[in-house]
Amino acid sequence: MNQKFLIEGGKPLFGEVEISGSKNEAGPILAATILAKGYCEIDNLPKITDILDQIEILKKMGAKVEWIGERKIRVFTESIDPEKIPFDLFEKMRISVLFFGPLLTRFSKIKVPRPGGDRIGLRPISTHLEAFKELGVKISQKNDFYILEAPKKLKKRKIVLKEFSVTATENLMLFFAKKEGKFQIEIAAAEPHCQNLGKFLEKMGAKIEGLGTHSVRIEGKKELFGRDFSISPDPIETGTFLIAFAITQGEGLIKTKDFESLTFFLEKMREIGVKFKLQKEGIFIKKSQNFKATKIQTLPHPGFPTDLQPQTCVLLTQAKGKSLIHETLYENRFQHLHELRKMGADIEITDPHRALIFGKTPLFGTKVNSSDIRSGASLVLAGLVAKGQTIVENIEQIDRGYEKIEEKLKKLGAKIERV
Repeated sequence: MNQKFLIEGGKPLFGEVEISGSKNEAGPILAATILAKGYCEIDNLPKITDILDQIEILKKMGAKVEWIGERKIRVFTESIDPEKIPFDLFEKMRISVLFFGPLLTRFSKIKVPRPGGDRIGLRPISTHLEAFKELGVKISQKNDFYILEAPKKLKKRKIVLKEFSVTATENLMLFFAKKEGKFQIEIAAAEPHCQNLGKFLEKMGAKIEGLGTHSVRIEGKKELFGRDFSISPDPIETGTFLIAFAITQGEGLIKTKDFESLTFFLEKMREIGVKFKLQKEGIFIKKSQNFKATKIQTLPHPGFPTDLQPQTCVLLTQAKGKSLIHETLYENRFQHLHELRKMGADIEITDPHRALIFGKTPLFGTKVNSSDIRSGASLVLAGLVAKGQTIVENIEQIDRGYEKIEEKLKKLGAKIERV
């Protein structure tokens, strides 16, 4: 069903908003349950389509999954069969790639379709496949399927990744955790959700050193045991709502326990002129105006998160002066800028990785299309500040990463409807 948001702009946001669990953390944690002997209980799951689809893939493979609370599930995966993977669901999302590591370490041979997800650049899974090949995994491709076969004895115990790939780091952690012996990942990603996957694997019985650094050492165990885990609040949703309050000149509290992972982003917000205070219960946003232009360069953690670049671009249309956006991670993550131009933004895209935003410019409501999760969220933000009515189409993309975003915004006073 083709749904869209209708937004009437110009309403300041006031009140409190509760942040849901992190999508980027829930994905690898759910994949890790495949390694467990016994039950795992996972709490604070975000009820977004990507995560609900991932749970459905586990169920279709034969996992016993029971909801034991609003956001908590009990999972038992000992009886799963990878031959029962539902290909249609698997192909829908990028997060499916995280099943490679745990399924391969448990079953030695698997046949999987290509993972899907956001169209924000090439996003090949070659980093994953090359790492597995180096370990001696045989990989063949037939039509749109990969067949992976693990060797009896791994060729290497140390892998140097070709880039700081978050999902490739997580996939290798998931693969090594259930292998006896000591392993090492160099050029590992240091993102907080990588660290939390490591903490969960440690609870299950693996030994891991170097979490949060670019050199991770893992001592795997043949048997890992089911454990409980609670997903952290989503830092990307936190950043999105911070910009929503700021751009509408509103005031309010973002209820979250985690803002340490946003240190660099919050510094940039201060520089732009967003007024906020970090408190025990979350981030309190004060009425902010007179925003200043800045330079944003996306980088792996602890740098500026690429997942908050599109939303920050909207804020910079309301900042005085010339801002430079340098998107270092994806070559096609400027689709939202074409849509913002339709709304009156003065933007020059100088190459696939750089853009200039000239502000302050008024935005006007029109029909726009969300091409991926974060660009969709940025267009919702633009609608909140635009004059007149904004129609955001293809909002299924937004639902993949944000839980009931329109209901949360409505409670804060926004005029937004799902139709």
